[in-house]
Amino acid sequence: MRDPVSFLEEEYQALVRADLDWKMRVLSGPSAPWCSVEGQKVLMFCSNNYLGLSNHPRLKEAAAEAARTHGVGSGSVRPIAGTMDLHLELERRLAKFKHAEASLVYQTGFATNAGLIPQLAGEGDIIVSDELNHGSIIDGVRLSKADKAVYKHGDAADLERVLNATEEHRPSYRRILIITDGVFSMDGDIAPLKQIALAGKSHGAMVYVDDAHGEGVLGEGGRGIVSHFGLTRDLVQVEMGTFSKAFGVVGGHVSGSRALVDFSYNKSRTWLLSGSHPPPVAAACLAAIDVLEKEPEHVRRLWDLTKRFKKAMADAGFDIGHSETPITPIIVGESKKAKELSQRLFELKVFALPIVFPMVAKDKARIRTIMNAALSDEDVQFAIDAFVKAGRELKIV
Repeated sequence: MRDPVSFLEEEYQALVRADLDWKMRVLSGPSAPWCSVEGQKVLMFCSNNYLGLSNHPRLKEAAAEAARTHGVGSGSVRPIAGTMDLHLELERRLAKFKHAEASLVYQTGFATNAGLIPQLAGEGDIIVSDELNHGSIIDGVRLSKADKAVYKHGDAADLERVLNATEEHRPSYRRILIITDGVFSMDGDIAPLKQIALAGKSHGAMVYVDDAHGEGVLGEGGRGIVSHFGLTRDLVQVEMGTFSKAFGVVGGHVSGSRALVDFSYNKSRTWLLSGSHPPPVAAACLAAIDVLEKEPEHVRRLWDLTKRFKKAMADAGFDIGHSETPITPIIVGESKKAKELSQRLFELKVFALPIVFPMVAKDKARIRTIMNAALSDEDVQFAIDAFVKAGRELKIV
């Protein structure tokens, strides 16, 4: 009789043979510019910690104080007994920061998309999605009973074509939901959100933007892509984000109208059925908002370093794609070559991991670098020198 779980090892070994398996490296200590990774001191160059806030003293102090006053766990899901004053204060402050009527905090960004998208569109509706949207969006869409349509990546004209086709559907769709990432995490390009929002308005569609990689990076004081394009809430109804990237902590959230938030926490099972944030996490997220509001120099520093690094990589002959943000892909093609480059960089004391299929196309393997405002000028030059040395040794440049 066949072992019913033999496929687990078989499929894993197939990934190993194809050089598509993940080999995780372990940090000992904080995510800081210089980290201890498997006993070696290396320069962190692939973290989502854009502003260096994950080790910011104000966030650490806030977390420690909340542990003393509120404990280390909430004790329940939020609709039962797990809503604390810290959670409500965080949502109030986030909404103010986002210039929105209201905000709702989820356990993770993935939980936000997986829990909310299926509730916003169901049977009799259609979801229209960018072809390169994040996996959490894709899974959220799959959980919906709505019809699905895809438009070409970042192509507002193709979106218009798809929307025109939806109007020919009979019976007519009840609701149309357009979903896009704000910043696409593999390539660092920015969605044409203004054109998307205007197309949505002309077709009576709801617009949902996942701004996980735009917060703390784009817009006034790091307020994100809606601020970046100067858009109003009647054009972008759902602004989703996370606390796990530029905010330096963990958690997902959604901002918009009061009606959106009331709907979301009554409908999203990921919110209703998951334990709420531990008090130290909520307090650290609050402190992160404080830092963004009171220390705007972090965002400016991030962009100064980003421009310097991009120019150096392009001048050296690396393929950096079409990035417009602090995400700079170093595209090398084959998965094996990306892994070789990552390993050589690690030997040169730069920690930057390879991104391979299925996260990107098979011929688009890369090292995805992400700039960090906490890096010094010397740190960035150290990374540039390492990339150039490794790239030449491996005949990439």
